[in-house]
Parts: sequence; C-alpha cells; structure tokens
Amino acid sequence: MAYTLDTAAAAERIIAAGADPAVARAIVAEVARADESLVTKNDLRAELAALEVRLVKWGIAIAIAIAGLLFAALRLIGAP
Repeated sequence: MAYTLDTAAAAERIIAAGADPAVARAIVAEVARADESLVTKNDLRAELAALEVRLVKWGIAIAIAIAGLLFAALRLIGAP
C-alpha cells in the first residue's frame, strides 16, 4: 500500500461535506481499493532488475550461439 487511509474518518469528512452516507462510504471504498493497485518506485525497480537479468541472460545465450556458429563455419571452411 502506498499510503494509509483512515476510511472511517474519510467517510465522515465526506458526509460532513453534505454527501449521502452510503455514497460517502462507496467513494472511500473505491479509493481504498484503487490504492491497493498502485505501483510504487520499489515495484518498478524490482521489475527493472528482473528485466535486466533476463536481457543479460539473452545476451550471453546469443553470444554463445554466434561463437558456436563461427566455430562451425571455420571448421567447415578449414576442412579438406
């Protein structure tokens, strides 16, 4: 959760501003629910780190594949 929300106090403030109590509670419930799906900087950092690891693995795999192809081509060219 990105921040804490006192739902009861928030609903009371909305009711005090003139909203219907049921509407106030529904608004606060939606705000609280939406907060659960917010992405934080730490979430983004973790995803970026995972992506970085995957890219490095792919890079190494591609380098090995190219080296293998070059080795095979050189053996083929050098074969009598």
